[in-house]
Amino acid sequence: MVNFLNPNEGYFYLCVMRLVKEIPHSHYLVQVHEYNGKYLLKITLDNYEQVFKIPASELENLDELTTKLTHEFWSSCLQRFLLMRSDYEKFIK
Repeated sequence: MVNFLNPNEGYFYLCVMRLVKEIPHSHYLVQVHEYNGKYLLKITLDNYEQVFKIPASELENLDELTTKLTHEFWSSCLQRFLLMRSDYEKFIK
């Protein structure tokens, strides 16, 4: 939960992100969160994370999201994770 304004002033903005689904995968932690009218597809590998923001209005249900996770999508995610690790190693040295 995030509080953007002082509640003592009589108004505040409250944001709640909730986990709505975990998608099993052999290599990644894959979670779908709901936040501010969007689904956040979070894909985690080790210390790296990719997040895709999908408007809830673009999906009829969460099963539709799962069917879009193809072999090509996962392969592309892996390439981005490898680039992220390479960038991190250059940054740290």
